[in-house]
Amino acid sequence: MNVDQTSASPSPVSTTGDAVVQLRDVHLTLPSDAGDVNILRGISLDVGKGEAVGLVGPSGSGKSTLLMVLAGLERQSSGSVHLAGADFSKLNEDGLAKFRLAHVGIVFQSFHLIPTMTALENVAVPLELAGHPDPFGKAAEELGHVGLEHRLSHYPGQLSGGEQQRVALARAVAGDPDILLADEPTGNLDGTTGEQIIELMFDLHKRRGTTMVLITHDADLAQACDRVVRLRDGQVESIAAGTGRVLPSDELTGEEVTG
Repeated sequence: MNVDQTSASPSPVSTTGDAVVQLRDVHLTLPSDAGDVNILRGISLDVGKGEAVGLVGPSGSGKSTLLMVLAGLERQSSGSVHLAGADFSKLNEDGLAKFRLAHVGIVFQSFHLIPTMTALENVAVPLELAGHPDPFGKAAEELGHVGLEHRLSHYPGQLSGGEQQRVALARAVAGDPDILLADEPTGNLDGTTGEQIIELMFDLHKRRGTTMVLITHDADLAQACDRVVRLRDGQVESIAAGTGRVLPSDELTGEEVTG
């Protein structure tokens, strides 16, 4: 299915009945010395409950910016952003931070772990902030789910890249978020380790029914999602169906998504 957003009015495009994400005509313009820069230019998109959507497109197409808008870390210039029933335009910065804590999990390419805290503490901190009754017990449970029950007391500097990303993933899902956002989650990992992280991420997504939006240049990873949304020049260029399954290692193509 291809959708040309330049000629069609905004319309829901989720594959399930309940939309967790609703974007309507979202624009983001930033000032610069050379004049205003239009980064997002009228994006409309729904993402359904429990759906996995891959965001692809060339560098500079607006993928990371769109993810920041979904996380409430960047304000749109115009248009509307609704996530898990919340209208972002009605939330101030404190309100957005509290909303993220309760509803959004984020996995970054560079892990963003606190270097002076153990794996257990890194996962427990957001749970403590959210008022969880047993943050350290829950953190240990989540680290066990990603195969790190033997690394609870290790600091990030004592962990491999793959182990650090497992900690980051455990931290992202520990609060049972409505949506998981991932920005090139395997970008800093070798091929084998990246495959393990992807299998783990999709397993957690499917077992928990968490909505997931991820940015990737990996064609196999994009196709593993339910839908693939291609951005170009800050607009939705096309929307296509994915396979909805992670391929075994011997079937991976190793291809990158190109412009």
